[in-house]
Amino acid sequence: MYGVEPGDIFLADCPARLAVEVIADKWAVVVLWGLNDHPRRHSELVELIGGISKKVLTQTLRRLQTNGLVTRTDYGGVPPRVEYDLTDLGRTLMGPIRLLTEWAEQNGEAVLAAQEAG
Repeated sequence: MYGVEPGDIFLADCPARLAVEVIADKWAVVVLWGLNDHPRRHSELVELIGGISKKVLTQTLRRLQTNGLVTRTDYGGVPPRVEYDLTDLGRTLMGPIRLLTEWAEQNGEAVLAAQEAG
């Protein structure tokens, strides 16, 4: 059925594993979800997400941009105006992220209870 066998998709040099590693970052899914509705400025994302430093957000956005999931548009001007948006590839993640979010909402309390019991 869906067992993992040697040579399967999660080998170290497999593109599927590399793709999972990109979105497995602590903040990646949250940042991608924050861009789901429309492009946002850096400061908007900091406010929307909460708990993420400006430095970590910048690093996360750069990593997502490098991996083709986010675009950065610099409109110039003073002060500088930069917006981030999902690419078409990034938009393909919204369905899976939505499912993951639903799972987290349904099971978050059970996870917390297990942590407290452990």
